[in-house]
Amino acid sequence: MSVVGPRRRCAGSIRGVRGGRDFEWLFRAYTVSTLGTFLASDAFALIAILALGASAAQVSLIGAVSGAVAAVLAVPLGPVVEHRRKRPVMVGADLVRFGALASLPVAYGFGVLTYPHLLAVAVVVALAGIVFTAAAGAFLKGLVAPEHLVAANGRFEGVMWVSTAVGPPLGTSLIGLFGPVVTVTLDAASYLLSASGLGAIRAVEPEPPARPETAGRLASIAGGWRVVAADPVLRLLMANVVVVNALIMAAAPLLAFLMLRELGFTPLEYGLSLGLPCIAGIVGARVARPLAGRVGTRTVLLVFGVARVVWIGGLAFVGPGPAGLVLVIALHALTIAAIGIYMPVLATVRLERVDGGSLVRVLTAWTITTRLGTAAATAVWGLLASAIGVRGAIGAAGALLLGSTLLLPWRRPA
Repeated sequence: MSVVGPRRRCAGSIRGVRGGRDFEWLFRAYTVSTLGTFLASDAFALIAILALGASAAQVSLIGAVSGAVAAVLAVPLGPVVEHRRKRPVMVGADLVRFGALASLPVAYGFGVLTYPHLLAVAVVVALAGIVFTAAAGAFLKGLVAPEHLVAANGRFEGVMWVSTAVGPPLGTSLIGLFGPVVTVTLDAASYLLSASGLGAIRAVEPEPPARPETAGRLASIAGGWRVVAADPVLRLLMANVVVVNALIMAAAPLLAFLMLRELGFTPLEYGLSLGLPCIAGIVGARVARPLAGRVGTRTVLLVFGVARVVWIGGLAFVGPGPAGLVLVIALHALTIAAIGIYMPVLATVRLERVDGGSLVRVLTAWTITTRLGTAAATAVWGLLASAIGVRGAIGAAGALLLGSTLLLPWRRPA
């Protein structure tokens, strides 16, 4: 897909990131669905714990199974999405997520909600999310001029951290007041609103790239991984992201179990420990663009690639009471501030280094690999927690995160 072509044909292309009707509709759709997602950020885990009486291993299994199964099912979808118009794919993914999530409060209301049902919904939502993310990345690259990509990604990153700051404490408060399925109901509604916002975009997408006649099905599926493997910078960045995301996400349900079951924190206190630190992410997302412009994207990736992984191990030492809550908030804030700076720059570098004709397959491959890594780590860490305890498993994740810094692109590309 040509980068120039879409910007000429899209009547709503932005004049700078803050102008342009079509970008603003995309931004609104992202905002509402992201807020819904973070309202329900721990909904599956909390439903499992509070409504179904699940164990720590079962809570971890939700993330492991949903991530792994969705990633496997998504493997053949990258080439399919690549050769289709992206906005209808995004709308369809939103509607699928709405239907899957809406089934949970219905089942709960009739008293027939089960753990397998919860797992199935987690798989469907994860699969639709992979498809949406891949299509959205390609759609954004066609809508935004290259010089505005860092700013555009910074705006999206800022929304994510605002939603993360507001969503968990508000969501857990709502669960405390109205029961365990209220946030998935709101999340389902957010996807309907997102689909409506995407439908308001008037830009006419260019024809998607034609499927090469000589490319076999397996070769087409593997195309995204081949592009990444051929680029020394992308290869390292993907490996680093996979390891870091896997270890952070593997530790997350264990921290929830530690705080809610072993240390006696309330759902509201747990939500605050996730939400308040995200103010640091908002600040990070705002400074990403000027910082990258001043010191360069490579320096940002190296410095904040390290800064985002050095604090997680400290969560193994969290104790009860106000001091423990303050420690969780401080460690999360330091981690999230670095992530808020790192992620818009990473997303921009990835878009810049991949041509439009293979971008969807690269984004799909990237997401699939990340999800599989996260699923595997979550399953292993659930078993590890059973063997050495929750604190030991969190500490092991923190130690391995320090080693992940070796996978950053320290050597300048030739």
